[in-house]
Amino acid sequence: MRVEPADIEALFDAIPDVLFFMKDRQGRYTYVNQTMLRRLGLRARKDVIGRTAAEIYPTGLSADYVDQDARVLSGEVIENLMELHLFANREPGWCLTCKRPLVVDGQVEGLIGISRDLGQKDSLGTQYEQLRLALAHLNTHYAENVRMQTLLDITGFSLSKLERSFRKVFQMTPQQVLTRLRIQMAMHLLHGNESIACIGQACGFSDQSAFTRKFKAETGFSPRAYRARIGGNVSGNLGEPVPA
Repeated sequence: MRVEPADIEALFDAIPDVLFFMKDRQGRYTYVNQTMLRRLGLRARKDVIGRTAAEIYPTGLSADYVDQDARVLSGEVIENLMELHLFANREPGWCLTCKRPLVVDGQVEGLIGISRDLGQKDSLGTQYEQLRLALAHLNTHYAENVRMQTLLDITGFSLSKLERSFRKVFQMTPQQVLTRLRIQMAMHLLHGNESIACIGQACGFSDQSAFTRKFKAETGFSPRAYRARIGGNVSGNLGEPVPA
């Protein structure tokens, strides 16, 4: 049995908090769901199909998406990457993204992916409202020394319940989420011209060596190598905390 991409597209049209997309080998969109159109303020799929992320997203977001696409088109699988996306009000917010290569007769012919909303009111359901508040606190204070007790006070959870809930929803511990937030902010700041040491400090890392170690563990590149990879010093970086 063969499932047509258009049928998958229609299925994801019914899920308003999930973006669905497929792309060809050049990174051009071939299928998208209605949620993505709403985020972009567009009415018809023809306004997206055939275009790349660089053509429809701000530079500070699209450069990361294009880099991800290149990795996936080379055969890499991206699972539960916490990253910035545009929401319907054109404000950036957090999503968990998964991307996989589409392999036909042993050759990568494109990619397929989804991005699931995080942190927006009601996006996690009322039973996870405390987690939304905890994520909002991490999002606002990612550059600081966030205490676990503060998250326990915000949620009213025990330590074991907090970690269990984070793993269930985000597939990460609270500390891993905090590190991911810091790395994502650093990735955007690396599009600008701040020194690597200043970026590490601005994102909550104690020193440059700690920043470099964590950044490489998350991305596979040192901050310097990542900046060289994306061209460095381009405009459109997002240097401010994201409204939760």
